[in-house]
Amino acid sequence: MTTITDHDRKRADTLRSLSLEATADTPTPPPTRRIALAFGGLVVAVSAVAVLFWPPAHIKALLPDGLDLARLEGPSESGAAIGSLPDQAMERTDEAPANQARSAAVHEVTGSGYLIAARSTAVFSKYQGQITRIAVEAGDHVEAGQLLATLDDVSARFSLERAKIERTSTELGLAARRITRDQAQSSLRRKEALAGVLARQEVEDARTTWESAQNSVAQALQDLDKASLAVRVAEEQVDALTVRAPIAGIVARIGAHVGDTVLERADSVRDALSLMTIVDTTSLLIEADVAETNVAALRPGLSGEAVLDGLPDRPFAVEILRLAPVVSSDKGTISLRLRLTAPPEGIRPGMAARIRIATTQAGAIKR
Repeated sequence: MTTITDHDRKRADTLRSLSLEATADTPTPPPTRRIALAFGGLVVAVSAVAVLFWPPAHIKALLPDGLDLARLEGPSESGAAIGSLPDQAMERTDEAPANQARSAAVHEVTGSGYLIAARSTAVFSKYQGQITRIAVEAGDHVEAGQLLATLDDVSARFSLERAKIERTSTELGLAARRITRDQAQSSLRRKEALAGVLARQEVEDARTTWESAQNSVAQALQDLDKASLAVRVAEEQVDALTVRAPIAGIVARIGAHVGDTVLERADSVRDALSLMTIVDTTSLLIEADVAETNVAALRPGLSGEAVLDGLPDRPFAVEILRLAPVVSSDKGTISLRLRLTAPPEGIRPGMAARIRIATTQAGAIKR
């Protein structure tokens, strides 16, 4: 049983519309024209038969790229519209929203700040004195223990001389007491040897004298220890007049001159009167402020890029070390500490920096 579908009827109508049968109203063309029309009609008929009986895959292979067979056949039974887009175009259309979503998910946080030194120290004199020499200049690199400045304090030097004299006197006293002890010991031994002849009391008195001399020597030894300690204290005060670098780094500032009288450390710290400041340039960081609206998107470990105003053509990588525990209510910002990765040469503390941190979508925290 043969079933004729609507699709077959439409194809039959197409063939009838292409028929070359002359109608009563159609004028008869000249012979040459009739031959041409007949040949054209034959080509159209063969094409229609091919459309009816050739497999769609063979017909589609003959079509130009991007042209769907549905353009020739009209609407399909599934209701697809004529002139539908090629599959590749549909795929690109589907991918566009996904790409836009991925682009929208990238959020960049920007901010500005300055280079700071994680390690820096202000150099003070431990004791009061007058500066007689400054051995470095601002910008010099120094090693730990290197000479920075020398001071002079007459009273400290006198104290050292006095302590040395007292120690010498104590040593002489100790020597005299040892002689007295040795004599008392010899006397005791003689009297013990004559114990059968001498009175018992004489022997006991000799023993007491020797023990007293022994205690005197012990006391002299303690006095010598005290005198030696006084000498070490005086020497430490004099040695402290030679100021040395506590850390390695760059001399960032010198706040004193030859001839100035400096106070001891406690008073200098209170008045913020340091001799100089040394900065460890190997521990430079960036401290930058960003808007507090970005707090939720920031976390330690995120990386980004920084550029210094003094070296605008030499950007370098940075990484967030930590976020400040509080937000500045006055500026509406939060401070970040960032570690530098392969920074350019010639950077110095205090240089202005601008940062860019790539985060996840705004408000999201990477887990």
